[in-house]
Amino acid sequence: MDLQLQQTGPVNVITVDAARIDAAVAIQFKDGMRERLNSVQGRTVLDLHKVDFIDSSGLGAIVAAMKLMPQGNKLELAGLTPAVDKVFRMTRMDSIFAIHDTVADAAGPPG
Repeated sequence: MDLQLQQTGPVNVITVDAARIDAAVAIQFKDGMRERLNSVQGRTVLDLHKVDFIDSSGLGAIVAAMKLMPQGNKLELAGLTPAVDKVFRMTRMDSIFAIHDTVADAAGPPG
């Protein structure tokens, strides 16, 4: 699981370079997120534009990553493909996460 961390303006962006976040990679995803989140402060956006499929294990791994965030820091999502967006809406996780259409939208002023 390739997770690329970069700074985009005031926002940390972690791009998931994989087509799937599912049971086969959920633990690897969580471990990779833990490593990257150790070095960030403030808003962090998880860029999911390359992810075409997510199952309940993948959803759980993203929630676990959110819980790894230091106090006062936020994990937001961007670039959800239609299938991934549907999973977030069906499970009502769209009420837990701030979801942006693109990383550029997320990097703008919060609100």
